[in-house]
Amino acid sequence: MADQILSQEEIDALLSAMDSGEVDVEEEKPREAKIKSYDLTSQGSMLRDQFDALDEIYDKFISLLNNTLQNTLQRAFEVKIASKEVVKFGDFLQAFSNPTGFSIYNMEPLIGSALLAIEPNLVFSLIDCMFGGNGRPLEKIREFTMIEHRMVRRFAGDVLGELEKAWEVAYPVQIHLKKMESKPEFVNLVNPSDLLIIVVFSISNPEFTGNIHVATPYLMLEPIKDKLTSSYLREKDMAHSFRHQLHALLRDTDVQVVAELGRMHCSMRDIMELEVEDVLRLGTGPQDAVQLNVESIPKYFGMPGVVKGNRAVQVTELIESPFETESE
Repeated sequence: MADQILSQEEIDALLSAMDSGEVDVEEEKPREAKIKSYDLTSQGSMLRDQFDALDEIYDKFISLLNNTLQNTLQRAFEVKIASKEVVKFGDFLQAFSNPTGFSIYNMEPLIGSALLAIEPNLVFSLIDCMFGGNGRPLEKIREFTMIEHRMVRRFAGDVLGELEKAWEVAYPVQIHLKKMESKPEFVNLVNPSDLLIIVVFSISNPEFTGNIHVATPYLMLEPIKDKLTSSYLREKDMAHSFRHQLHALLRDTDVQVVAELGRMHCSMRDIMELEVEDVLRLGTGPQDAVQLNVESIPKYFGMPGVVKGNRAVQVTELIESPFETESE
């Protein structure tokens, strides 16, 4: 405690410094807090929803793309996910240079367009492999030639074809290549501030390695986000697992089948006056088809006849119910 007590000389020096202004004795003003606005309806807040089905889609895509590359180029490749992130479209384009293999495509029935970006070093290596080379990357990146543009379009078509097959595990879509570009400034997908779900796939073999980027706008997937959750996938798998059992149970279910020979309309007075040996005209003859009802529901048309002494009906036509027509 003695070391903390100031001597008279130290006190005089401190008072002298305060009088001369060398020591600032004014109280420090508290800093004003800066208020930052936050939009609760922004896409960033909505991204708390997880697209779990995308993991299954891209796992299937990796397997399909790997087989396609090996069968097409006749050499071993390794395809894997390098990264997954959510970025703004404007920031995403800034990461690419000229030239890059950009492919803009639609995914019907989804609204909007998505983007496939193939890095230039991978483009040149794959094209070299297509023409029998070993795929060594170029020392200096240059513009694509007309032939190289066609080869990029062909490779992008193969990639998008496998991506369409991969989407069948969650939500079937039809992918159509819309246009090709090589310069980032000519790629117009969404607003620069809109968010994209970016999945980067690494393609490598002993000679080279490169990446392709699958960029899907969040707004494109938002209408079907409920069908891309893990809970929806579990419910769908359970429905498929019970379908076989339901089919087996229905096969052993007894139903009543009635062949309707014909119909007629008459008044209540005529019915009350019917007597033995009276004849009712049905309006159908032996050459007309009869209607078969299953549990009172019209299901088939058929021709009446006799088989081994038993009356029978040969089914000739299926009657489509309105429910089946609507579902189609």
